[in-house]
Amino acid sequence: MAEHLNRPQIRNFQPLGMEKDGKTFVMLRDPSMLAEQQMAVVPQVMQLILLFQGRETLDEIAAKTQAPMHILRDVVTRLDEVGLIWGPRFEELERVAKAKITEHGYFPMSCSASLGKDEEACRETMDKWLSDMEDPEIEGTILGLVAPHLDYQRGWPGYAAAYRALKKDEKPDRVIILGTNHFGIGDGVVVSEYGFATPLGKVSPDKSMLAFLEKTLGSKRIYADQIDHLGEHSVQMHIPWIQYFYGDVPLLAALIPNPLVPLVADDDARATSEQFVSAVRTALAELGGRTLLIASSDLSHVGQQFGDPFAMNDTNADQFEQIDRERLAAYCKKDMATFEGLFIKDQNKSRWCSVGNMLAAQNILRPNNVDLIDYQQVRDPNGMSMVSSAAIAFSQ
Repeated sequence: MAEHLNRPQIRNFQPLGMEKDGKTFVMLRDPSMLAEQQMAVVPQVMQLILLFQGRETLDEIAAKTQAPMHILRDVVTRLDEVGLIWGPRFEELERVAKAKITEHGYFPMSCSASLGKDEEACRETMDKWLSDMEDPEIEGTILGLVAPHLDYQRGWPGYAAAYRALKKDEKPDRVIILGTNHFGIGDGVVVSEYGFATPLGKVSPDKSMLAFLEKTLGSKRIYADQIDHLGEHSVQMHIPWIQYFYGDVPLLAALIPNPLVPLVADDDARATSEQFVSAVRTALAELGGRTLLIASSDLSHVGQQFGDPFAMNDTNADQFEQIDRERLAAYCKKDMATFEGLFIKDQNKSRWCSVGNMLAAQNILRPNNVDLIDYQQVRDPNGMSMVSSAAIAFSQ
């Protein structure tokens, strides 16, 4: 077999449980969405796949696990076909995907398609969601929001609670959406030089902001891993809301890394959050105009689905709410040292996934006021998981 298959290294993937004909399978989803087909395996095979870390050959894995060699070869070959093994097949799929995006000038519609089949259907749904929420009546000028990136079916109350604070007659000159890089390649800040398509149309990139960041931070550093935006939902889930209120506003989309995880290589090949924040603040001061910033942020992820040994119930849901609210209290007081320190202290045991963009949002905006509008917990009916989120407004 080719060397990359004989010593396989698995790419990041998203495991999704599924059942068929009474049997349980794990669907391996490529978060970059490079290949149309996906791969399903039985749970026992998952234990083998997790050993594909590029350190051992198939012979060594077979000797350690007693797995038949023909099964290992079959699994590796199938993984390679769908681009989940680092190697020539993945590189070709990535090249084709990048070429299509470059040709069209925007990322294709993906997760936002779940909002509705067309613009009219989307607007009707969003009208209803917003009408179910009270106006938070934030005093002063809204500078930005923190809002969830859950799927719309579960997370719509959080989206609507946050966006209810906006006014349609205050169209910004640009929008910045800071997302979270859940499964992508990049470990630094990942900026998109392209626009995005949604059921409400297309949004264009903010060319003025991009030109400034290219000059300040370097194109290679900020665009190196922008293919991560193809399958990443945290930015794309918010674009229809911006279109609902303001139409096609120039957009700066960036994925912000977790500050608790260091860069893989400290070789200055990627832009850090601190460098990005400094460059954006300078750009905004020079460009002027009104900017709206959205931090796309889910909070705790707990329960057996995320590796915890316990099922979710009312008691531990209350306990995690207390943890969330302690962190949110520090955040709304603009005490960033305490906010970040709480995660360092407990090693982020409840798996907040968006500490990075929440920190970046405050450091860019430096708002006078940070108001908590809403807090939500979404629990799996079988007790397998709980995901929390918050709606927050920045104002001055």
